[in-house]
Amino acid sequence: MSLDNLRTLSWVVPTVLLLAAGLVSWRTLHWSAVGSVLLFAALNVAAGIYILNHLGDPRWSAGGEPPLSAPSFSETPMVGQFLEPLDAALNAVVGQVNAFLAFQQGLSVAMEFLAISGWALLAAFPLALLAVIISYINAQRRAADFKKYRATVDLLQEELAELKRQISAGNFVPAALPAGNQVRDARAEPQGVTPPGA
Repeated sequence: MSLDNLRTLSWVVPTVLLLAAGLVSWRTLHWSAVGSVLLFAALNVAAGIYILNHLGDPRWSAGGEPPLSAPSFSETPMVGQFLEPLDAALNAVVGQVNAFLAFQQGLSVAMEFLAISGWALLAAFPLALLAVIISYINAQRRAADFKKYRATVDLLQEELAELKRQISAGNFVPAALPAGNQVRDARAEPQGVTPPGA
């Protein structure tokens, strides 16, 4: 995986996760944001560890610069055969320099990913605190709604118990009809007599 792919992956995966979580449940979007930031930090740590395990890889070199090469003295006329040991020594030195440069460039790139991960973790703390506050406010609102519904249920249960007592006593019409004084009983009115106010 190339360096550009590692950088793109560390951004795309948390963003897609956040968007998907927002579509599924926008009420918990604050916790989805915290999870996305933590995932971003974890992916950067993983990328840094991957690069540390492949420090000599030329993929981490700046701009894809080719490694250094030593000049060859073995092709020098007349004395070239005597300079072959010098070529071998120079090649060994240049190989060590190339390994050191690759290590330095790989370490620099790995530290970049680890530093980004650290900043993401620092940003996750206030974001998590904000998510806790939002969750607390939502929980308080739900508790208040539950108390209101519970009070309504208790009131209805009391009214139902009172209604049952009045039905068993045979005196249930006024209680069952709160506006009973304003409702006329048609059975008690004489036939052919117009009630007052009609």
